[in-house]
Amino acid sequence: MLRRLVLVAMLVGTTATGRAQPGPDPGPEQALSQKIAVWRFDALGIEPELVGRLETLFKLELERLMKTPLPTRNEINRATTVADRECTGEDKCLAAIGKKVNVDVVVTGTVGSLGDSYILNIKAVDTATAKTLQKIQTDPLRGSPDDLIESVRVAAYRLLAPAQLHGALQIQSDLVGAAVELDGKAVGKTPLPNLGVLSKLTLGKHKLEVSAPGYAPFEEEVDVRFQKVSQVVVRLIASDVVLGTGKTTPVERRPVYSRTWFIVTAIVTGVVVGGLIGAQTGKVKCINGVDGSAC
Repeated sequence: MLRRLVLVAMLVGTTATGRAQPGPDPGPEQALSQKIAVWRFDALGIEPELVGRLETLFKLELERLMKTPLPTRNEINRATTVADRECTGEDKCLAAIGKKVNVDVVVTGTVGSLGDSYILNIKAVDTATAKTLQKIQTDPLRGSPDDLIESVRVAAYRLLAPAQLHGALQIQSDLVGAAVELDGKAVGKTPLPNLGVLSKLTLGKHKLEVSAPGYAPFEEEVDVRFQKVSQVVVRLIASDVVLGTGKTTPVERRPVYSRTWFIVTAIVTGVVVGGLIGAQTGKVKCINGVDGSAC
């Protein structure tokens, strides 16, 4: 697990500026104008080093989401006292820290382990009112480094910009005029406008249906991912076409005694056998009447 998170840290620079894969990750639709500070993420039963790496990922995504940079750890330490640093996540002490650091919102959280996965509990506290603005718990974070990065990015948006938390589908079909429905609602007919892209969809599973007269309908669950365009290529099959031969060829298995060759063979055999039997039965034995020997 440590090697996996080391690799995650190596990929962080790529994530913040754009992945090595085609095109950079899109930025926020609207940057946050609030001044935000991340107090810290505390470890619950796992290595602090691993928690530090997840906290770094979270901060990097917040930097992309905000108009102003986050206060650094040194800046926070210079502005706070030893007593302030004893704060373990209570709203009142977080608000006091926020005022000293001169920010509007203070974010803090905990990271716990669940098997080979992690769960983040994160909250944002309003400095002015000393009340929790938002609190979230992530789904278990697991999988490849790319999956882990995406999960942390989603957590940042869920906490501070939930209205910007969506993805898109691109639906393409080789058939013109097919009706497209998403989650039971009509979308249009192929080819769809905007190159078939349906944007600002909620994350997760959606039911896609594509149908046309004379064709078997396409029904499938498709996954919408954060700030990604999931491509779906639909090829409808004519409903009167059956894969394979589409036919059943009956094979008549006639009894062997009903076949011509069997009948002819049986007749010939009967004639030969009958002749032999007749020849044997037609003979008259000649016996010498004196000594009983054959003639």
